[in-house]
Amino acid sequence: MGRGKVQLKRIENKINRQVTFSKRRNGLLKKAHEISVLCDAEVAVIVFSPKGKLYEYATDSSMDKILERYERYSYAEKALISAESESEGNWCHEYRKLKAKIETIQKCHKHLMGEDLDSLNLKELQQLEQQLESSLKHIRSRKSHLMMESISELQKKERSLQEENKALQKEVIKLQTNWWRGRRRRPAGSSSSNNNNRCSGSTKPRPIPKTNPKPRPAHHLPVS
Repeated sequence: MGRGKVQLKRIENKINRQVTFSKRRNGLLKKAHEISVLCDAEVAVIVFSPKGKLYEYATDSSMDKILERYERYSYAEKALISAESESEGNWCHEYRKLKAKIETIQKCHKHLMGEDLDSLNLKELQQLEQQLESSLKHIRSRKSHLMMESISELQKKERSLQEENKALQKEVIKLQTNWWRGRRRRPAGSSSSNNNNRCSGSTKPRPIPKTNPKPRPAHHLPVS
């Protein structure tokens, strides 16, 4: 059967307590030396006996260096914990502030939409009415401004189209004028020959009508 778990408690007998301390102390220091050699670790052990006598063990580096290193690490860890705690407190405070702002904004939004007005008194309702009227003025002013800009833009486009139309009309008139001038500058012979060609090409020769010759009267010879 396995050994049961031994309950640790203070040894009441002073002699037995001193003997146990000596044995366990030597075993503890031996274990500290072993772990420092096997694992290349810096180990420091400080033990005070029941009578107040000091027993210590340190690796190759001195006890002072190990303790100094321990103090630096302990101070840095405490500072980090303090900073984290302070930062956590700041975050909680900031969260509460933002949450309150969000709730206020949501409540104002509901009031502007005409909801949840039962909680407002007469003065608050009057302030809400003034705020809505002011907002409507700004909205109408912005709307009028945008409409004027749109009308101005349409007028610019209209003027641009009118100018393009005038330019096209001038171009058409110019082309017509050049065409008539070109016709007037053609030589007369070429026009008459063209006319003759057109006439000869267009008129066909008339057929000669067939005539039936009348029979000549026979000459009667005188009877002798």
